[in-house]
Amino acid sequence: MLKTNHKLVLASASPRRKELLNMLALPFEVLTSEVEETSVQAHTMQDYVKGVALLKTRDVAKKAANATIIGADTIVVYNQELLHKPKTREEAISHLLRLSNNKHSVMTAVAIIEPNGKETTFVEETTVVFHRLSQELIEAYVDSGDPFDKAGGYGIQTIGTLLVKRIEGDYNNVVGLPLATLFSQLVDLQIVQFAKE
Repeated sequence: MLKTNHKLVLASASPRRKELLNMLALPFEVLTSEVEETSVQAHTMQDYVKGVALLKTRDVAKKAANATIIGADTIVVYNQELLHKPKTREEAISHLLRLSNNKHSVMTAVAIIEPNGKETTFVEETTVVFHRLSQELIEAYVDSGDPFDKAGGYGIQTIGTLLVKRIEGDYNNVVGLPLATLFSQLVDLQIVQFAKE
């Protein structure tokens, strides 16, 4: 259905982003960046997540000449506070206690860098509402090990889906890549075309 004459590179180690990009059925390779995300300073959460996505994508663009690089970063924001990937059991429990019976925002910034150096970025935002979580459920979930590589301390595409009451916006955005918006950007930039039979 789709075709591209670009060499596409996904600048992300995330297996979930790789799975989502695979849905376009276009060839791409994966190259990861080695940058320190915490080096980004910004006034707003949108600017922060966009800054991190650009940092990663630019880093990979230096390693992959003549390629179009797609990079992304996902953050979880509760009460104007960033909930990073938890490093300890206590931190994971603390994240989930705060999110319990509340709504929070998941923002994914996507950066596209073309071979000529042109940069396109956008931020997709989804609101996620959690059930009221019992201490027992929180501890059982944390002990499963699932929260530790995930922003906010949960994964909507894993057993963490049991914590989520509803979402407002793009589900794939919460997983880590707003595929529909990315697709329309790639079409607008003429990186991706519809294949004629």
